[in-house]
Amino acid sequence: MRKASAQATPRLVFARNLRQVRRLRDLSQEALALQAGLSRTYVSEVERGARNISIDNMGLLAEALGMPLRDLLDADLLKRLAAS
Repeated sequence: MRKASAQATPRLVFARNLRQVRRLRDLSQEALALQAGLSRTYVSEVERGARNISIDNMGLLAEALGMPLRDLLDADLLKRLAAS
């Protein structure tokens, strides 16, 4: 049996960062979804960590936010954003 990790999974890190960056940029889920060519429901599921997102769709969302995908996978992104 696999033990639960104390750290968030990459999917949950991405979900948390996506939501926070979207909110910081004052974008609705619908606006972000439209820019990325995805549905609002899909973006909602991704942000909740309920959707196992593909790397292609991660790239679309990062591009829609105008940032590198690697930043959305950075577990320390929120600390860096808060410090700036």
